[in-house]
Amino acid sequence: MSTTTPPPPPFDPELAAALAVLGEWLPPSFTPDVIPALRQAPLADLEEDLSRGGAIEVAEVAVSGPVGEPDISLLVCRPSNTTPATPLPAIYHIHGGGMIAGNNRVGLADVLDWAMELQLVVVSVEYRLAPEHPHPAPVEDCYAGLVWTAEHADELGIDPGRILVAGASAGGGLSAAVALAARDRGGPGLIGQMLLCPMLDDRNDTPSAEQMAGLGVWDRTSNETGWTALLGEKRGGPDVSPYAAPARATDLSGLPPAFIDVGSAETFRDEDVTYASRIWQAGGQAELHVWPGGFHGFDMMAPQAAVSQDAKAARVRWLRRLLGA
Repeated sequence: MSTTTPPPPPFDPELAAALAVLGEWLPPSFTPDVIPALRQAPLADLEEDLSRGGAIEVAEVAVSGPVGEPDISLLVCRPSNTTPATPLPAIYHIHGGGMIAGNNRVGLADVLDWAMELQLVVVSVEYRLAPEHPHPAPVEDCYAGLVWTAEHADELGIDPGRILVAGASAGGGLSAAVALAARDRGGPGLIGQMLLCPMLDDRNDTPSAEQMAGLGVWDRTSNETGWTALLGEKRGGPDVSPYAAPARATDLSGLPPAFIDVGSAETFRDEDVTYASRIWQAGGQAELHVWPGGFHGFDMMAPQAAVSQDAKAARVRWLRRLLGA
C-alpha cells in the first residue's frame, strides 16, 4: 500500500488571494527560535479600540490564580447600555496564539461584536505562556479565571446559569480543556463551548496535518513548536493529560453543547472533525462546520471573503439559539 500523502484540498479562491499577501509576513512554519518575534507581532487590539467609542465598558481586574501561583488578569467588557443590576449571559474568552503567544486582548473583535448584538458580558483571561510556563499552567490559569467569574457573577452582572466558554486555535483547545475540567471537578456549569479551529491533539499525525505541511497558516512544524513548548518530551507520548490535549480524553459525555468549526485546508481539520464525532458518539450535542477552502484563522485574516462571512454568521446563529436571544 502506498504511503504517499495525498494532495491538499484547494484553498477558496478569495482566501488564496489573501493568503498570497499574508504569506509575505506570515509564513506557514514557525520554529522555536521565532517565539520572541512572534510575541512582538501586532496581534492585539488597542485598549481604546475595545471600547468601541464608548459603546463597551472595559475594565481589567487581577484575580487569584491557581493555588500557590500568581494572580491572573481578566478583561471584563460589558455593553455600556446595560448595568450590572441586569444579569446578562457571558462569554468566557480564551485567546489563541499556539500556547506560545498572545494576551487577553487578542481575538476579541468578533467577540465584542457578539456582546453588542446579543447583549453579553465578555470576560477574557490572560494565561501564562509556554515554554516558560508549560502544562498545566495555561489551563489551570484559565480554569481559575472561570471559577472566579462564576463566583463573582452577581457583582459582574452575569447570569451564572448562562456562561459559555469560547476561543480560537489554542484558545479553542483550552476552552475544550476547561469544559472537561469543569465537568470532572464539579466546577461552574457551562451552557456551551464555542471551539473555533481548536488545537486539540498533540500527536500532530492526522492526514490533514500531513497534507498541509508547509502550506497555509500554522502548519505541522508550527504545531510541533507549540505542543513541544507546552509538553516538552511528553508531546506525542502515552502520558499526555486530556486537560493539555482534549483529544486525549477517553470520555466526552456530559459536556455542554459544542460549536466546532474549522477550515478544510488546515492542520486541525481532522482532529476537530473527530472531536465532534466523538461528542455525538458519547450522546452529546455538537454543531460542526468545515468551511471549504478555509486556512487556519481565515475568517480573522480575510474577514470580507464570502466564506468568512458565512462562518461568522453561523456562529451568531448558534449563539442566538443557545441563549434564546
